[in-house]
Amino acid sequence: MIPEHIQNRKGARSFKDLNPEVIEYLNKGLIETANLMEWLAVDQLKLLTIILNDLDKQEWYDSFYEAVSFQKKASANSNAKVIGITFSQLTNDKNIIESLSSHTSDVVRCWAAQYSVGLELTISERLQLIKPYAADPHFGVREVAIFSAKEFIIENLEEAVNILSEWTSSEDENIRRYAIEATRPIGVWTKKIDALKENPEKGISILEPLKSDTSKYVKDAVGNWLNDASKTRPEWVQILCNRWKDESPTKDTAYIIKKALRTINK
Repeated sequence: MIPEHIQNRKGARSFKDLNPEVIEYLNKGLIETANLMEWLAVDQLKLLTIILNDLDKQEWYDSFYEAVSFQKKASANSNAKVIGITFSQLTNDKNIIESLSSHTSDVVRCWAAQYSVGLELTISERLQLIKPYAADPHFGVREVAIFSAKEFIIENLEEAVNILSEWTSSEDENIRRYAIEATRPIGVWTKKIDALKENPEKGISILEPLKSDTSKYVKDAVGNWLNDASKTRPEWVQILCNRWKDESPTKDTAYIIKKALRTINK
């Protein structure tokens, strides 16, 4: 049983505020992280030891340790990616992947999301594989789902946009939001998409269906996408927002437009 004060905690605002008891639960994979600060504080190799013991694959540890240690500049994000890729090199056992992808720990599910990076897949297969992680209830897994696919989306932009355009009709706001965030021209902590910085109209089939979405999570993503584009193609963003204002006079569209034009209107 997880104590109530652990279950109902608010995430620490700084490393000095981290509760050692919480970190112990996180490193054992017994709870999810409550915020980014906790996610960064997880000792992924310590957690990995627990997971490999559960899988009865203790002999794999050295491969993971070497892969993590070989990095020139390690970070929580890069460690998750390396661990995920190493799993893909060591196994294609569906039971193991299912164990990772359904684990209580969001960090373990992040490894599962990064597993696909090490596989040879078409962009269609890759996005289909990543879709459950794009819909994950935990914010961290959803962000890693973006990291794990971004380079492949850039390399196969036209096909990826066509696929993600279909995701905009999903009833799940996380899936709709993923279609936007994964194609943001600039984005946060991910590679820029130069083709969309220069020609944002290539992403219109994703943007258009969501111009009056009722989900704040999706509206923020659309507004941020267009704000990214406004830094290189302000005239295109302004024209699009003017059209949306006329075609869709709703409070949701107005919210998106305000967010989209914040750099232009400075």
